[in-house]
Amino acid sequence: MMEIKQYMQTVGRQARAASRRLAMASTAEKNAALLAIAAAIRRDSAALVAANGEDLAAARAAGLEPALLDRLTLSAKGVEAMAEGVEQVAKLPDPIGEMTDIKYRPSGIQVGKMRVPLGVVGIIYEARPNVTADAAALCLKSGNAAILRGGSEAIRCNQAIAALVQEGLTAAGLPPECVQVVATTDRAAVGELITLREFVDVIVPRGGKGLIARLLAECRVPMIQHLDGNCHVYIDDGADPAKALKIVENAKTQRYGTCNTAESLLIARAEAATQLPAIAALLTGKGVEIRGCPETRDLVEAAKAATEDDYATEYLAPIISVKVVAGLDEAIDHINRYSSHHTEAIVTESHPRAMRFLREVDSSSVMVNASTRFADGFEYGLGAEIGISTDKIHARGPVGLEGLTSQKWVVLGDGHVRG
Repeated sequence: MMEIKQYMQTVGRQARAASRRLAMASTAEKNAALLAIAAAIRRDSAALVAANGEDLAAARAAGLEPALLDRLTLSAKGVEAMAEGVEQVAKLPDPIGEMTDIKYRPSGIQVGKMRVPLGVVGIIYEARPNVTADAAALCLKSGNAAILRGGSEAIRCNQAIAALVQEGLTAAGLPPECVQVVATTDRAAVGELITLREFVDVIVPRGGKGLIARLLAECRVPMIQHLDGNCHVYIDDGADPAKALKIVENAKTQRYGTCNTAESLLIARAEAATQLPAIAALLTGKGVEIRGCPETRDLVEAAKAATEDDYATEYLAPIISVKVVAGLDEAIDHINRYSSHHTEAIVTESHPRAMRFLREVDSSSVMVNASTRFADGFEYGLGAEIGISTDKIHARGPVGLEGLTSQKWVVLGDGHVRG
């Protein structure tokens, strides 16, 4: 235990020192590192897939759940997407040093704000090797040093990606300690990382409820987090049936193991008899189990009875809860009660009702006539995301470069003194 404590202290100390150098780095230096990282990832694509294959074999032997196996899997296409994500971050404007809201005060001074890095970001994640590259790229471009603690099930692939990241940093003349992957899989390392207030400025967890619950109880460093993703699609009065069918299919069945997958379907009573049978047939045809309210079960023979817990559950599986509602008011009330405040979508042809949904649904991403699966940093043009926040302070929704920065007040004078 003492060895783990000393090791994490060393990692933290190195990260703090590297963050000071990185805060001074030019945009050109940071972009050079990012492009070198992307090139190294492409060059070693086969080796990364092979390392991931070893991780997958070990994970299957250990009985890892299908949803986690899905997140763990890294194909050649996934490696290319990883490299593209790093390159996209390189193309984004550098937020660091940007000054805004500069205004003259009656005293003659100018007062405004400057965007600055947070400092050292600790990321704790499970079974997601792509997070290693995404997090490294976003932290690097936003001037933050990163301490990455991936799950034990992805250790081989994470270490391989980390080596390429550090290769790119070194090629650009930046300290390799700007991005460190924790070398041990011992859970005690997490306990140390989340209490390193002297060296770590913010923790970003990306994992299941067990991980988040543990960090909420034990973390002594500020966090950017979301607990789960109970996302909704609501089909409004007069919704286009073709749009509704396509959106529900994509939101629920494109991937089951992601936090932006729809877990609940609400449909206006006026549309239920005409639209719900076709939607249910599509879902059950793809092996999705439907758990519904009494009105749903009257229309869908295959539907099982939904419990109160079903409406609040993130399944991460081919299961969906369905409820027939009176209309928009009841849909909004239901979502605000049962949602995890992650992502919700409305299918509607009414602009006023769409605007009400956007204003009144209390979630970090709210969509009109689009799949919940779009709630993603890459899709939002952030290059990638460090995570998704359902908190309301500092960052909300997919967290990209701006979410990894803060602002400080700056005052510009010319010998001014206060009278």
